[in-house]
Amino acid sequence: MCAATRRDECNGEIVLFMALELSDHTWKVGTTISPAQKARTKNVTGGDLEALSEEIRRAKKRFELAEETRVVSCYEAGREGFWIHRWLESEGVINAVVDPASIDVNRRKRRAKTDRLDVFKLLSNLMRWWVGEEKVWSVVVVPSVNDEDVRHFHRERKTLKKERTAHINRMKGLLKLHGISQKKIEGDFVEQLGMLRLRDGNPLPPQLRQRLEREHQRLVFGESQIGLLARQRSETLRHSTDERIAKVRKLIQLRGAGEVGAWTLVMEIFGWRVFQNRRQVASLVGLTGTPSDSGDTDREQGIDKAGNAHVRALLIEMAWSWVQWQPDSEITLWFNRKFGGAGKRHRRIGIVGVARRLLIAFWRYLEQDVEPKGAIIFKTS
Repeated sequence: MCAATRRDECNGEIVLFMALELSDHTWKVGTTISPAQKARTKNVTGGDLEALSEEIRRAKKRFELAEETRVVSCYEAGREGFWIHRWLESEGVINAVVDPASIDVNRRKRRAKTDRLDVFKLLSNLMRWWVGEEKVWSVVVVPSVNDEDVRHFHRERKTLKKERTAHINRMKGLLKLHGISQKKIEGDFVEQLGMLRLRDGNPLPPQLRQRLEREHQRLVFGESQIGLLARQRSETLRHSTDERIAKVRKLIQLRGAGEVGAWTLVMEIFGWRVFQNRRQVASLVGLTGTPSDSGDTDREQGIDKAGNAHVRALLIEMAWSWVQWQPDSEITLWFNRKFGGAGKRHRRIGIVGVARRLLIAFWRYLEQDVEPKGAIIFKTS
């Protein structure tokens, strides 16, 4: 909701402002009607929507408001996700889910922090935001239930791969404790355990062997899950008519993008987000610069690392792949010209610039059909 829209909707109308400070057991609810009015704060049981509805009704009565008075609310994005936001909107409440990192705080060495103070701060910012002060905080774009659901596929795969690495490293570490170096954990690992010997020639202790066998069973199960997800992804790419999948197919045509990278970028960003310019694209994944230019100080502090960490880490990997498989593209030529002759440290810095340019190029390619200059594209019939 833009500032002009909010001002038009407000138009002198009195609204009930409500801020929620959420926790597992208790929600602190703060309500007021203006900055000059002392806020009302009450606690309700966490997740009790009926109690929250009753508190809204009581707040309207306390401030002598009509039942049909508009309610404007906010809460900080966190582990509760967006189900509360969807319920509030279904009840006719105008709600904003706020990025906690965007809220200004007192810079003193020690500052008081309580749920009550946090609610007051949210209420103050909410009233400023409602009358048009856009930069008071950052409001999260809430995905639909379906848009949020499709992200589980690639995130589960990422989790399974981490667990697979953990299983392998754990087994190697247990063997290393007894002086045995195992370079690979292969399919016949359980059979190999019977042939392994300690440095004194004795077989593996029974409890160690049993633990390794159980660890290997978990590894095999995880690998089977990874394989299942890969088959499901391939099947979906072949047969699905979903618009998001069409974008994935289009992105895969770029040499070096790959199925995993294309799928993740579309499901996390390009499949449902709408951007106005390239700065919004880069800002979403934390690839914007953070200059420090004040007085005699003028230095670059690096990227801000805000936003979607899943995509940011992936883009760095895709940037290295792009440099390798798209040697004649404009982005790769820029990287080689500025960082080709530099050391490893400067090349790692430069690859972040490649990642930012690559993300913007992908956005233009998908939304505006602008092909990256010099890139190899595999056209499908």
